[in-house]
Amino acid sequence: MKHHIKDLYNLTNKVAIVTGGSGLFGKSLSLGLAEAGATVIIASRNIESCAKVADEISAEGLKAVGRSLDLADEKSINDFIEGVYDEFGQVDILVNNSVTRDGLGDLDQVTKEGWERAQKVNSTGLMLITQGVICKMVEAQSGNIINIGSIQGNAGPRFPVYGDTGMSSPINYTYDKWGMVGFTKWIANKYGKHNIRCNCLSPGGYGPGVMEAVGQNEFYDNYVKLTPLGRFADDVDLKGPIVFLASEASGYITGHNLMVDGGWSSW
Repeated sequence: MKHHIKDLYNLTNKVAIVTGGSGLFGKSLSLGLAEAGATVIIASRNIESCAKVADEISAEGLKAVGRSLDLADEKSINDFIEGVYDEFGQVDILVNNSVTRDGLGDLDQVTKEGWERAQKVNSTGLMLITQGVICKMVEAQSGNIINIGSIQGNAGPRFPVYGDTGMSSPINYTYDKWGMVGFTKWIANKYGKHNIRCNCLSPGGYGPGVMEAVGQNEFYDNYVKLTPLGRFADDVDLKGPIVFLASEASGYITGHNLMVDGGWSSW
């Protein structure tokens, strides 16, 4: 059977969950999936923010809804999954994008309590929502899971890039993102026989988020100099890769970690 290239990228009639879908990366991921035709469920603890982003997407004639989800709460996860299947009847795509920065720090700063708070969302929450959805995907003998990683899960932090800004790369964030790559490959290898794919999308620095947080400081300038394409990622740069991994255009790709970093990891 022949498939036109446009058809391979078409997500019409697909239902996608994007955790943290109203955040910095999440907005672009959610919009990209919706523009490709998917019905997007934008989920996080901040239901007002999710609803706002969903309304903005829907105003463009696309399909999106906001739902409440607390990845630190197992009951919230279970209720969310049950509610999604009751309402939509299927989940074709799960995008694990949520991350908490609560409790993150350098090794000499992080506390046991802070480490465990971060792990409750970034590790345990990731496992629980994937576990809950993948059981349904096995029943359907079809599914696609995309984990949103980071350049910090591909190489050790380049601490000199931060200069004298006082900024750093938290040890628990690096731990989580390296673990996510292994988590991705395990799922891909275990569930491929059920026609379930799992890949990781690992972005580099995100310009709008950096400008909002710190502005154009020494770190900003150093990062741009060390990135072959000479810039941070913008709002458009994640839309193409997420649609590629979510669609049949990548139908023979699983267990892969796709770097979207302007060449940062190519050195």
